[in-house]
Amino acid sequence: MTSFEVIDLMPQLLFFGLVGAAAWLGFKQLKGEAQRTAERTRRMEAESRNRSHGTLVRGDDGVYRLKQD
Repeated sequence: MTSFEVIDLMPQLLFFGLVGAAAWLGFKQLKGEAQRTAERTRRMEAESRNRSHGTLVRGDDGVYRLKQD
C-alpha cells in the first residue's frame, strides 16, 4: 500500500468516524429523553392512582407549588 492509497482512504475514514460519533451522541440523547419520559409517566400514573392534581414541590421561599415539567 503506497502513501497515495492511504491518503485516498482518509476522507472515508473521517466521514465514517463523524457518522459514528453523531450516532453515539444521538443515542445518548435519546436514552436520556426516554428516561425523563418514563419518570414523567410514572409520576402521572401515581397521581391518577391517588386522584391528586399534581405533585407539590417546596420552593426556596418555603411555599409549596405544583411541579413544572
